[in-house]
Amino acid sequence: MTSPNPNLSSAPTLLLVDDEAVFRERLARAFRERGFEVGTAGSYEEALALASRESPEVAVVDLRMPGRGGLELVRALHALDSSTRIIVLTGYGSIATAVEAVKLGAFNYLPKPADVDDLLLAFSRGPGEATHVTEDFQPPSLARAEWEHIQRVLSDCGGNISEAARRLGLHRRSLQRKLQKYPPAQ
Repeated sequence: MTSPNPNLSSAPTLLLVDDEAVFRERLARAFRERGFEVGTAGSYEEALALASRESPEVAVVDLRMPGRGGLELVRALHALDSSTRIIVLTGYGSIATAVEAVKLGAFNYLPKPADVDDLLLAFSRGPGEATHVTEDFQPPSLARAEWEHIQRVLSDCGGNISEAARRLGLHRRSLQRKLQKYPPAQ
C-alpha cells in the first residue's frame, strides 16, 4: 500500500469530480485504500456544495463535464480556499487549456486516462510542472474539437449565447442547436 504524499496530512481530504460515475468511483476507492478521506461529485454544483461544507486539501477535477465545466470549478474552488491543491484531468491533452487551468488556480494537470499513482505523482511535483503525456494519445475528432472551441468561447463570454455566437460568426439559433447536443465522442 502506497502512503499518501508526505506533504499532506495523515488523513488528507480529497474532492474527486468527474461526470463518469464508474471512473470516479474506481479512483475514489483507490484513494481510500491509500488513506484519503474522499468526497465525490459528478457536477460543478455537487462539487461546490461539498467543498463549501468542508474545504478539501486536494481536489481532482475533470476538465469537461456537462453544464459548468472544470475550468469554472477550478476558479470557484480556488476562490473558496486558495490552499486546495487542484489537479485537472483532461481527456484531450490541450496544452492551452492546461495552462489556463494553472492560471485559474490548478496545481497541476494530467491527461486521461490517469490512475491514482499518476495523480499522487502529479501532486508531488511542483505547481504546473509538466506531467508525462501518454504515448497512445489520440487527438479529438474534428466535431469534438469544434464542440470544445464553442464551449471555450461560451465560457469566455460568461455564458452569453448572443455574444458567443457573434464571436464565432454563427447565428444565435445555430449556436443554440449545437449546444443542445451532448459532446461528440473523440
